[in-house]
Formats: sequence, C-alpha cells, structure tokens
Amino acid sequence: MEIAIIIYILIFIIFGLVAYSIMQLRMAGIKVKDFWSFIQANQMLDKLYAFSKNCEKLSAQEQIVFLSEAEKVFEAFDKIPDMVWEEEYRKYSQVLDAYKDIRVDRWNKEKVGNKK
Repeated sequence: MEIAIIIYILIFIIFGLVAYSIMQLRMAGIKVKDFWSFIQANQMLDKLYAFSKNCEKLSAQEQIVFLSEAEKVFEAFDKIPDMVWEEEYRKYSQVLDAYKDIRVDRWNKEKVGNKK
C-alpha cells in the first residue's frame, strides 16, 4: 500500500514537472513541437558541423544531402529565440558558411554547364 502511494506521488511530481516545463516554453513564446524540432536539429547540427570542416571533399550527392539537412536545421533554429542557442552559434555559423559555399559552387557549375 505504501509503495503504491509513493508511486502515485512520483507520477504526480513527474506530470507536474512536465506541465511546468511546457508552461515555461509557452511563456517564452516557443511551441513544444518547435522545441522538439530544435532538439533534433541541434543533434543534426553536430553532424553537419563535422561535415562542414571538409565540405570541399564532398561528392555531389553528399552535397545535396548536406544542403537539404542544413535547410532543415536552419528552419528549426529560426523558430527558437537566439538566446536559447547562442552557445551553438559557432557551429551554426560554420555550417551556414559551408552551406553558402556549396550553394555558390553548385550555382557556378550550373551556370558554366548552361553556357556550353
């Protein structure tokens, strides 16, 4: 009987903490779905950061995958206030620079290919 009461109290505390977290997110103007996307995008940012260090060595197929994944990360980060992810700004900036370099390189290749 005592164990059941302890379990109910723990479950109540857990639900209370979850509700409090959701309330804090909403007060900050963040939707729960957007915050969850941000958490997943933050994990992807770490992987893209590793790829961005050697983006010149990526094949055309890998560049396309990099571009599409980077766009998803940028979209998720745009929905979250900057102060939440300011610690990740260096990684974000390097991935953004690699994204821009790849886009410009691919655009130049297409432009040269169209002139022929």
